[in-house]
Amino acid sequence: MQDTIHTDSRESEMATEAYLQQLKTTFGKLPNDIALYLFTAKGHEDVFTLANRRVIRAFREISSKITLREYDLDHELAQKWNVTSSPTLLIAPERFAIRWLGAPMGEEARTFLEILILVGLGQSNLSDQALKVIKRIDSPRNIKIFVSPTCPYCPQQAVNAVKAAIERPDLIALEIIDIQSEPEIANQYSAQSVPQAFANDVLIGQGAQPEEVFVLSLQKLEAQTIFIPESDAELVETDLVIVGGGPAGLTAGIYAVRSGLRTAVIEREALGGQVATTPIVENYPGFTQVGGKTLVDIMVSHALQYVQIYQGEAVVDIEYGTPITVITNRRKFLAKTVLLATGASHRHLNIPGEHRLGGRGISYCSTCDGPLFKSKKVVMVGGGNSAVTEALYLYHIGVDVTLIHRRDKLRAQDFLGKQLSENNIPVLWNTEIKEIRGEQRVKEIVLYNIKTNETSTLQTDGVFIAIGYTPAVELAEKLGLELTEDGYIKHDGKHRTNIPGIYSAGDVEGGYKQIVTATGQGAEAAMTIFEDLINPYWMKDKQKEIVPG
Repeated sequence: MQDTIHTDSRESEMATEAYLQQLKTTFGKLPNDIALYLFTAKGHEDVFTLANRRVIRAFREISSKITLREYDLDHELAQKWNVTSSPTLLIAPERFAIRWLGAPMGEEARTFLEILILVGLGQSNLSDQALKVIKRIDSPRNIKIFVSPTCPYCPQQAVNAVKAAIERPDLIALEIIDIQSEPEIANQYSAQSVPQAFANDVLIGQGAQPEEVFVLSLQKLEAQTIFIPESDAELVETDLVIVGGGPAGLTAGIYAVRSGLRTAVIEREALGGQVATTPIVENYPGFTQVGGKTLVDIMVSHALQYVQIYQGEAVVDIEYGTPITVITNRRKFLAKTVLLATGASHRHLNIPGEHRLGGRGISYCSTCDGPLFKSKKVVMVGGGNSAVTEALYLYHIGVDVTLIHRRDKLRAQDFLGKQLSENNIPVLWNTEIKEIRGEQRVKEIVLYNIKTNETSTLQTDGVFIAIGYTPAVELAEKLGLELTEDGYIKHDGKHRTNIPGIYSAGDVEGGYKQIVTATGQGAEAAMTIFEDLINPYWMKDKQKEIVPG
């Protein structure tokens, strides 16, 4: 056992050393130096200032191309570049208008790494489709991206904005704003859910957007939901296209490629699905306790050893035929089979105020938005595992949280319910929220007691909602797949749908919403697809139809 521990430790050290060497090689090939300017308040050493120095020091040890100069807010350069907040990090200000209010901590370290590489390259690396759109911008754009170190979706949106600022330094300026470092600015913009993107003080995006959708939103100064390519994108021919990069899709990709199938995984948002925003996972075999994002990173790293992943691409249409054509916002795929592992999205209360105040005190992700509510009063709506887990997470980071459940008993596991009681987290039983009120942000909620028929109001700064999921079946409906009474994709015991060559796996099938269940379904579906491509069952059915009775 001791030898195993030492072996694992050596392997981990070797992997870290290999990664650092890869980074050194990458930075060594960059043609441009990367000048960083850190502005801080004199005599004020907060956690964000210290984090900036620590992170930058780590990168400077990797590459001599990175330089750092630190000045007080009263320095003439602060006046020249209009820096008024501490800490503020300017990145190559002689060439680009990119600044960071806060520090690249946690998830945002990924953003910072990509910024350094792009600035060092001196090019945006935008897709051809995005370049066509951004060239049409003919007036200034001042972008603000609100982020949080605990948000797994923020890096994608922040990097979208960085690419835009690098591509059009003549017209585009960018501020990346950490909501924990700058809560007053976040409150000013009612940015109580991250990531949020503003351009010229107009909200152009909530959540992570595909690169082309972000640029289109930036150009139109209005939030866009879809991007249609102006011309045919790159063509990819493959045996299997998997739509969805959650546990089911990633596992299916591993099993499919290991079976010898050419496979592509397409994911429009952050990889990992709902798992990426789960604070702590305690029931996945092999891990007594593991962060949801950590578990996702392990899965993605494993999958990348086998399968090509197209992240940030949205499937806009699937045309059934031989082959099946899958059209994304960037390219076309010609596939023999398609696996829909599209998962399920957060279910809404559908009450007055919910849509209007979305992102302004209403949240569906405690990991992303919880830190903004430290020392504030919020409610968590729901009674299942997710609601209780997220309520406990909020409590442990210093949020005053009350659970609201419309029944008199939790649906969550007893273990979680016990933790709720041990931490003295209040629960309002037999209670529903009928309305969420507030002008610019959430101020109070209207409650209705199912047993007493009494109505009351409760002052609160935030409403976190965890009441289940709605299956993502838009593509399934376009294809004409049969659905169950509950709206999930109907399938046989081997994940085949009613249309030959189209399969399903994961939460979009209904059943238990568990990570281990989704991974198992992904593996099963991939093996079924492999067997069917060797010996198509639909050909057998056709032969039966033409054989005389």
